[in-house]
Amino acid sequence: METFQAHILAADRTFYEGPCLSMTIPTSDGELGILPHHSAMIAAVQPGTLRFQPQDQPVQLAAISPGMVKVEGNEVLVLVDSVERPEEIDAVRAQREADQAREALLQKKSRQEHQIAQATLARALNRLRVKGLGS
Repeated sequence: METFQAHILAADRTFYEGPCLSMTIPTSDGELGILPHHSAMIAAVQPGTLRFQPQDQPVQLAAISPGMVKVEGNEVLVLVDSVERPEEIDAVRAQREADQAREALLQKKSRQEHQIAQATLARALNRLRVKGLGS
């Protein structure tokens, strides 16, 4: 089967580099499916679940934070703030962050604090979903 070269990079580490059969990534325009020889493009990545299938391996899942994806010349570059495999996610911490963010949303705060709380809640719920504990 044909592959493309994938580079999935977080701010603090290289998450995956190697041949990939397919990738599905959450973007501002919805889920983007990428296969070998995809047309060139750049898109904003939204927090969500990254699905990718390395060559000769099953589909892998990861929780990703905002960033960008660039497709060009049968190579895919994903740059995000953070990316975590399900086994790397601390479910207790993610649940605590979600609870704290929900509480912050109930309090009367500035618009900026409200937006930060919304982003924190979205990230925590996504981490729980990827871990298999959220809806």
